[in-house]
Amino acid sequence: MRINTGKGDIALITLIAIWSVSAVTSLPGLAVSPILGDMNNIFPKASDLEIQMLTSLPSLLIIPFVLIAGRLSIGRDKLSILYAGLAIFALCGVACLLAKSMTALIIFSSILGLGAGMIIPLSTGLVVDYFTGDVRIRQLGYSSAINNLTLVGATALTGYVADINWHLSFIVYLLPAISLLLCLKLRNEKAAPEPQHSDQYKQTTINRRHLAVLTIFYFVITYASLVITFDTAFLFEKYHIKQELAGVSISLFFLAIMLPGLFLNRIITVTRSYTNIICCALMTIGLVIMTTAKSPSLLILGVILIGLGYGVMQPIIYDKTAIIAPPHLATQALSVVMAANYLAIILCPFIIDLVRRAAHTSSHTFGFALNAVVAALITIVALFTRKDFAMGLDESYYTKK
Repeated sequence: MRINTGKGDIALITLIAIWSVSAVTSLPGLAVSPILGDMNNIFPKASDLEIQMLTSLPSLLIIPFVLIAGRLSIGRDKLSILYAGLAIFALCGVACLLAKSMTALIIFSSILGLGAGMIIPLSTGLVVDYFTGDVRIRQLGYSSAINNLTLVGATALTGYVADINWHLSFIVYLLPAISLLLCLKLRNEKAAPEPQHSDQYKQTTINRRHLAVLTIFYFVITYASLVITFDTAFLFEKYHIKQELAGVSISLFFLAIMLPGLFLNRIITVTRSYTNIICCALMTIGLVIMTTAKSPSLLILGVILIGLGYGVMQPIIYDKTAIIAPPHLATQALSVVMAANYLAIILCPFIIDLVRRAAHTSSHTFGFALNAVVAALITIVALFTRKDFAMGLDESYYTKK
């Protein structure tokens, strides 16, 4: 079976290999999440700082290595970088499975972040290299969907096996080994050259103004949505709602992010230049609901609206980032934008806590209210820049989709 790429076709196994890389980029940090609450019991001598390092160091290492991988992708064999990243990730997964001390876990998890950082820009870069035009944005939508579906499935798996033995939660880190075996097939079928009429050839270098706007925009919408993952459990606890529902709502959040990716071309065709405005407005409404509502059904509705809005914009930002760079620089441009995602993950709780302290409040809805204001402001900006390429969707973009 052959799959249309917009510039030819590729074998189904090649597409599956590309999808498998998208799946593993969501894994860093997952294995630790179900056992964080038990870390003091598993390692009685571990300090709070060591437990914090276990979650923060991998993310901190991901950011520089995302940028390094993007830079190394210029004029070099991208597949060798991908294979090295997947191998490091998988080997560290094995090491974490066998680790018997907190120090060992911190070291192996940090090196794992290094490997993940090498993979992340290439996961989207592969889609950009192999596909073009409306087929590319469809595949970026599928890639985003696969990433978030893996996140939901792997989270459920780690939570289940952690109850059997805490070491088993690290089994999800072995998935990159499967991806590595699949990606060896990419040597047999390399990406066809970008067509000469492609928008990418209109660029002689990366359009830095567009890149800066796309990076800031991606950082802001990611930051605004992340309050769901950080504060939802506390919100449900304050309202005496079962914690199981908090877990369900977070899973629904990632499923809501996944869903638009399956219909992205159709969504763009309908919403056209109003796409980002509608999506930012959905996020704003969802965050307002999270700030004001107290019933589980309304809170879950708010979570879903935020996920849907974010899920449309994420792959569009990736596609536009590829367009503003010539083919040989596309992965480097993507690395800058994707680094903003992980920077938002690190900074989100600190920003909310800093503003909360400045406002002298301990309200459990403050984070949602603050981010509702942020989302409302970005909605207004999107309204006035709806015809701009970076912040909006101009006609030259959506008529091709």
